[in-house]
Amino acid sequence: MDGADPRGQEAPTTAAADWPDVERLFGVRGEPSRCWCRFFALTGPEWSASTPEQRKVQLRAKFDGGSPAPGVLAFRGGTPVGWCAVEPRGCYPRILRSKVLTTAAPGAVRDPGGQQLWSVSCFVVSPGQRRTGVARALLAAAVEHAFAHGATVVEGYPVDPAQRPKAGPADLYHGTLGLFLAAGFEVVSDAVPGRAVVRLTAPQQGTATVP
Repeated sequence: MDGADPRGQEAPTTAAADWPDVERLFGVRGEPSRCWCRFFALTGPEWSASTPEQRKVQLRAKFDGGSPAPGVLAFRGGTPVGWCAVEPRGCYPRILRSKVLTTAAPGAVRDPGGQQLWSVSCFVVSPGQRRTGVARALLAAAVEHAFAHGATVVEGYPVDPAQRPKAGPADLYHGTLGLFLAAGFEVVSDAVPGRAVVRLTAPQQGTATVP
């Protein structure tokens, strides 16, 4: 992606995630090193019974077996500075059972079929890189990654800071509503105050674009 962020830094580069760089980004301290982006991939009892090391092993296994990477990374100067998890929604049992979905209108949460609906479930951005365009680049890369691997719809569950003004960085790992709307997503449910279900549909093949 070209251009610069508001602080004058060059926009980050992005790529499908690889394990060594995910491990380097998540590190050994802080919430990412405890969660290993498994919170939505495990049921409540499974989460309670697991350890950080087990969650790390589970995420590592996602990079084996020839399946698409379970997320994308952003880089600056060759250093990973951000992660966005994106997989078929069926990979996230906690999302399927979440109030954000279960209270939404049936039509808003309908899966168009099989592996075609992918979920953007989590963002991790290095503290020194926040508000510098990393999340925006990650979301664009996550959408591209999902569509390239057969998704017809990409879904997100962002926080609306206007309704939740006390939400801090630790609460915004879903992304913000403004981030998704700026990327072209549309709200399909706002049944839970301050939380939305948003969707972006893949362009139809063969559709011409006007320069």
